[in-house]
Amino acid sequence: MPNANWIKKTKGFSLLELMVIIAIISLLVAIAIPNYISLRNKPYCSDVESDAVNVGAAISNYFGIPTHFTLPNISDLNIKTNNPVKISGDPNTTITITVKDRSGRCPRNYQNPNERWDATKKEYTKYIN
Repeated sequence: MPNANWIKKTKGFSLLELMVIIAIISLLVAIAIPNYISLRNKPYCSDVESDAVNVGAAISNYFGIPTHFTLPNISDLNIKTNNPVKISGDPNTTITITVKDRSGRCPRNYQNPNERWDATKKEYTKYIN
């Protein structure tokens, strides 16, 4: 009969098991970090788009006053924006609102499929007809 002290009990993990676990965690991190960065930067895009929508609503309110018939400046609208805004066009046909992404952090993969974004200039354009 073997002695009870003769059988050695091992505690802990082997080096191979630790290396496999580290490899799995590294793979998960390599997948998660780019997705996290993209997800973190999307609110910058939403901020630019929100500024354009808010300026469009302010322009609608501006033209609701009968004495206003010329194209307003951003200062005429009494609205605060987080990004630089340019208003151009003809109030009788089409008004163009161009908002530049001041942060420069809106991802290109978000801008490219949207025809209102100019990814080279990092600008979002909204038209009011």
